[in-house]
Amino acid sequence: MNACIYGPRVNRWAMTERKRAALARDADNLTIGPSALSWDGGVLTIRINELSAPFFKPMSGVVRVEPIGFNTHVFNLSNQGQHIWRPIAPSAHVTVAFSQPGLRWSGDGYFDMNAGDEPLENGFSDWTWSRAALSTGSTVLYDANPRTGDPLSMALRFDHNGDFEQAPPPPLAPLPRTGWRVARTTRSDDGVATIARGYEDTPFYSRTLLDTTLFGERVASVHESLSLNRFANPIVRCMLPFRIPRW
Repeated sequence: MNACIYGPRVNRWAMTERKRAALARDADNLTIGPSALSWDGGVLTIRINELSAPFFKPMSGVVRVEPIGFNTHVFNLSNQGQHIWRPIAPSAHVTVAFSQPGLRWSGDGYFDMNAGDEPLENGFSDWTWSRAALSTGSTVLYDANPRTGDPLSMALRFDHNGDFEQAPPPPLAPLPRTGWRVARTTRSDDGVATIARGYEDTPFYSRTLLDTTLFGERVASVHESLSLNRFANPIVRCMLPFRIPRW
């Protein structure tokens, strides 16, 4: 269970790999060690009980995701269909209540899934992704460079029902490299985007909050940049247990 908290006074990250015996699931429930997700047909309840890495501070709380609308379309990210993505709830109402650390929040959110028939690093050299709320729903941008075939570029606009239209991708907007020198770009109406806050800066991945303009609206956009060439590097692989311990 990968859980991240970015608060005004505290940041925590947990992503512990667990053995097969720690997993249980059925149609409406998924348990991974001490954490679990359950779906009642209208609300996804996520109960998080983890220890953050690398300092093993507790993370205990409940996140409830109430989709505003559902998207049923599955998008192929690779030409042969080995990698798929589905933005299940492009817009959702989210409530967060943590006891450790003490944190409460409610607001706009998003819920999606990825799946594949091979490791990501086998299919792609890098990709960027971003999502922002719009007055009419939300937008998601995807740019990916597969190992074979043409580059992927998607600009999707979802309404509050989960229906979507595929729009021409806005112009590229350059962003500075991360502290680990990971390259990153985004898109915006005017080709300009500024970094409002950095969330994650790792040797192969970054997560950032951007201030940008998309489809005529000034928006706060959550942006991710992933270098799978870096991820495949044996030196980087040796660093993973410090952030992703195995129990």
